[in-house]
Amino acid sequence: MTDTITIRTTTGADLGAIDTLLATSYPALLKRDYAPSVLVTALPLMSRAEPALLRSGSFFMAEDEEGRALAAGGWSRSPPQGGAGLPEIGHMRHVATHPDHLRQGLGQAIVTRVLADALAMGVDRMICQSTKTAETFYRAMGFRTRGEIVIALRPGITFPAVEMERAL
Repeated sequence: MTDTITIRTTTGADLGAIDTLLATSYPALLKRDYAPSVLVTALPLMSRAEPALLRSGSFFMAEDEEGRALAAGGWSRSPPQGGAGLPEIGHMRHVATHPDHLRQGLGQAIVTRVLADALAMGVDRMICQSTKTAETFYRAMGFRTRGEIVIALRPGITFPAVEMERAL
């Protein structure tokens, strides 16, 4: 790996890189906390980046000198399942780190950038629908657990998660 990591705002042109990152990260990292029957139905839906989110100006990517996506994440005012959001509440979206680059501070750098960006945009509270796997990470980033939730990805396809929040 190179020593130079850049965190930048994504564009629509980053769709392939982010899809690859999510499709690599989620299966590798979630398998210890989720049954294969959950992952086989949920991962194809979860491992796709939302083009509008990548173009929103509030989604970020950590990349190396060769332009490889090593970590990514962002936020939106609208909740992940859609609907209108409150202007003072942000929603953490699609935070992931490539499994080969864990514990190098990349996820922390992405979340720090997301929180600073949201705060600058007038958000005073961030909500996160965390995987069970990432709950400890978010707790270390100042989030508190609100409780377990079940996310409806499509009719008949659900994903157990943990709702978390923190003040900015």
